Amino acid sequence: MRDILEPQQIAASASTPPYLDLPPATLFAQRAERLRALAPGHQLQAFLYLVADLCDVQQSLLDQPPAAPMPAPDRLVLCQQHGLPPLAFDSLVREGAWQPWLDAFLDRYATAGTPKVQQALHRLRTAPADQRLVWALAQLSGNYAALPANIVPFLGAALQAAWTHWLLHLPNPALKPGASLSQCPGCGSPAMAGVIRQRGAHNGLRYLVCSLCACQWHVVRVKCVYCEESKGLDYVSLVTDRHPPEQAPLRAETCHLCQLFLKLLYLEHDSGAEALSADLASLALDMCLDDDGFNRLAPNLMLSPGRG
Repeated sequence: MRDILEPQQIAASASTPPYLDLPPATLFAQRAERLRALAPGHQLQAFLYLVADLCDVQQSLLDQPPAAPMPAPDRLVLCQQHGLPPLAFDSLVREGAWQPWLDAFLDRYATAGTPKVQQALHRLRTAPADQRLVWALAQLSGNYAALPANIVPFLGAALQAAWTHWLLHLPNPALKPGASLSQCPGCGSPAMAGVIRQRGAHNGLRYLVCSLCACQWHVVRVKCVYCEESKGLDYVSLVTDRHPPEQAPLRAETCHLCQLFLKLLYLEHDSGAEALSADLASLALDMCLDDDGFNRLAPNLMLSPGRG
């Protein structure tokens, strides 16, 4: 079902909104709670519970970080001086400071699990550092054909925990816009989804949520974050018994010019919505849009797209 919003329907803030919003220190605990609320009766119930368990471990890593160094302060300053993402994933992956986070994640994730889960954990535990690096770079670059599908959520969880910790501990994070609207100013990763805020000075504003470090940055609405055009946009939601299209808490902004889409969460209609959990719980919408010829560039690091 389709729902089109006109620009004049969108409330704008009377003052210049803050560009950057850091994730809360309880980010992963909030995700776990939301996933467990969405899981009962869902077609992906077992998977949502699995990801909730991974979020519990991620939160423990934020609360009690492993003994691992922060990225070099000089490097952070140099990146910021040149307007580059200070936590650029393509270079930090190669430097390897995230590998202790993966080791700590694997140590703390205690579950009997299915044979497939055990196989994935064993593969990550026994892989040499060079192989892990290749897998991590492939996952963060979107080259999912270059790594085993069953390790994706576990490797992705460790990477998210490391980059979120680094983001939250950046000294004076004066981050600047990336090369495209959809690029995270903190780490250079693509956005996972967008959130339409509610209440106060931020009411009606759109912030994109990073797929890796969970940084949120302001991007004006009614503009495709990929081709930056305002024409040809449509807003699509799944038909449900609970919400008419104009009140659907999750909608996809589709662009008929570049044939791409991005999911948006409307907190006005679901104040407890959270980007990663909402994205996983709405994969049926992705399938519908794929049938309509739209493509997705927004990754979810808990999921290997299009593979078993």
